[in-house]
Amino acid sequence: MSPAPTYRTIGVVGAGAYGAALALAASRAGCSVRLWARDAATIAAIERTRQAPRLPGIDLPDAIQATAELTDLRPCDALIVAVPTQSLRAACEALAKAFPPRAPVISAAKGIELASGLFPTQIVASAWSGASTAILSGPSFAADIGRGLPTAVTLAAAEPELAQALAEALSSPAFRIYHSDDPRGVEIGGAAKNVLAIAAGIAIGLGFGESARAALVARGFAELRRFGEAHGGQAETLMGLSGLGDVVLSCASAQSRNFAYGLALGAGKTPAEAAGGALAEGAFTAPVLAGMARSAEVETPIAEAVAEIIAGRIGVREAVAALLARPIKAER
Repeated sequence: MSPAPTYRTIGVVGAGAYGAALALAASRAGCSVRLWARDAATIAAIERTRQAPRLPGIDLPDAIQATAELTDLRPCDALIVAVPTQSLRAACEALAKAFPPRAPVISAAKGIELASGLFPTQIVASAWSGASTAILSGPSFAADIGRGLPTAVTLAAAEPELAQALAEALSSPAFRIYHSDDPRGVEIGGAAKNVLAIAAGIAIGLGFGESARAALVARGFAELRRFGEAHGGQAETLMGLSGLGDVVLSCASAQSRNFAYGLALGAGKTPAEAAGGALAEGAFTAPVLAGMARSAEVETPIAEAVAEIIAGRIGVREAVAALLARPIKAER
């Protein structure tokens, strides 16, 4: 019997706030970390200040080595790709050109690719032939992880042994990783919660109050479960950290870019104005999720309304009025 693989050197692709936070989490788990950034200016800033520009005020230990060369990640035992969903394909194609897929690839993206309708592990597999894939998701803000505050997330892979080994290697007392063999359920939770966070932000931006937000989140989570079960997600996963847990976090705080985006929409800004130059994954996810739901004959009126608002086909108040005018049905 061959010995179980060990994951002691971790590569993190993407030195934004979340990538830097995951690099810190991996180093606190006792791993040596190589943090890759696309531009030399970011690397220079990290080397000069020992802080990531997108995660200021938190020192990076010496166990984290910053680099702008993808080939420096070749010796890594596992890779975490911490880039937005719509950039994930390009990142994996660049990795595929740099070296063969020797190490497992963990995506930290939360969304669905707009052009293809693929989830993150599917994007990785299609862009980097032969890669062994996993997904990391759950209720976690980069600042909380970076500061070492207690956080719990889920890591899922189709191979249970791989998920468990990676989760154990990257966990620490303050960063607990639960493992799962349901990557699709984890991916669906991460994608759909962003759309719900936009809707929750809209409700608060309109001044509808906390009762309306609670009702919207509950009915939105019912949509998430219907969509998830129709697309292969397990009910237990959708009720867990990467589903319900992430919905609770993202729909309750303006630290969530998606919630903040919805808040601006509810306050009267256009979709372009609301973005303000910051990425809101849910803005890309809403139209493709709504389209996939229609194809599967799954009712997702909240996701549909968010997609219509973002596309500019209907105003925020008109969309909300249409939702409130829907026939009342038995709760399910």
